[in-house]
Amino acid sequence: MGFPEAATGASTALLTDHYELTMLASALSDGTADRPCVFEVFARRLPDGRRYGVVAGTGRVLDAIADFRFTDAELSQLEATAVVDDATLSWLADYSFSGNIDGYAEGELYFPGSPILTVTGGFGDAVVLETLILSILNHDSAIASAAARMSGAAHGRPIIEMGGRRTHEWAAVAAARASYLAGFATTSNLEAGRRYGIPTRGTVAHAFMLLHDSEEEAFRAQVDKMGADTTLLVDTYDITKGIETAVRVAGTELGAIRIDSGDVGPLARKAREQLDSLGAKDTRIVVSGDLDEHAIAALRAEPVDAYGVGTSVVTGSGAPTAGMVYKLVEVDGRPVAKRSAHKESRGGRKSALRRHRETGTAVEEVIWTDGPAVPERGPNDHELQIPLVRDGRTVDDLPTLDDARQRLRRALVSLPWEGLKLSHGEPAIPTVFV
Repeated sequence: MGFPEAATGASTALLTDHYELTMLASALSDGTADRPCVFEVFARRLPDGRRYGVVAGTGRVLDAIADFRFTDAELSQLEATAVVDDATLSWLADYSFSGNIDGYAEGELYFPGSPILTVTGGFGDAVVLETLILSILNHDSAIASAAARMSGAAHGRPIIEMGGRRTHEWAAVAAARASYLAGFATTSNLEAGRRYGIPTRGTVAHAFMLLHDSEEEAFRAQVDKMGADTTLLVDTYDITKGIETAVRVAGTELGAIRIDSGDVGPLARKAREQLDSLGAKDTRIVVSGDLDEHAIAALRAEPVDAYGVGTSVVTGSGAPTAGMVYKLVEVDGRPVAKRSAHKESRGGRKSALRRHRETGTAVEEVIWTDGPAVPERGPNDHELQIPLVRDGRTVDDLPTLDDARQRLRRALVSLPWEGLKLSHGEPAIPTVFV
């Protein structure tokens, strides 16, 4: 059974934690549910080894908030399980978010402390969105951050996202979207193609090869159906014989071969030599099989034309969550802050800008608490938050997924060179609080 959000327009209201509603019930009871509040989403730190983070999932968040409604089905479930009392059920029956949301545009970079999303509204209005917002942003931003590192390591060579078999069926759709945002060329996931217009690609798996009585029969069946420009999987048996058979069947106009196992670097080198000797000099080489950004970087000098990446990208390549939190920072216009050890927060609503040199290189992220003290703007500064929701309604003409791809491309180019390294180190630019 899929998630409720799998069906467009279905309620997302129960994609939340029990305590969101018990907090609401208590606030309704003591009269504090309507107090004006500001919540912020930020990450205290980047995952270990990361120099930057990528904001992804904002569009999905806005869609999910629009569908955050308590229909009879949700209310009946809450009543049957006694999660909240009758007064709270009545309040939820009329709920729709009526506040404002500002945030970093999708495809923007973020760093420790960046106010990625700011939610303004009554306490009850805003607190119930915590889990929904974090579950989407933490997942999608983790995937996009990993995918951006892989895209950078590929150095312009296309990457196919093919991790649908390695994660939850609906997480796979979100991961395909986040990967595409971060520079992947295509996905194997057809639902992602339908929902988000992402180009889809795919040919055959080893099962198709084993179905036929010989490798040659399998190749002929594929070429007859898909044409000589297809990609033939040559490592089911012996790669050298597979390449020879592939060129014999498809001719020197064969589109590509794929190598899915073994030490793909040396194998790709030998495959290139063999293809060239057979006259298939334009036949591309696609490699896959447990690749991550480090493996892709190691293959940069090899004659590889494209990569297929699965498990590592849909699991965030070792960082499956972005570590974002949703914290109350202002009540009735008064800054509030958490002081717990290792979980501190800074009170007050924040704004942020990124400073750049005249050359376009980013130098620091500047964050300040809204008030009379505003940092001086320079000619190359870029303010980071944009309006997303006003009075409960999503703002018109928000950036598209393709806009996000272009934004991220520009942002990565702006980072200092050392900030793009895959090795451990400090964030690419410092965060300065003023």
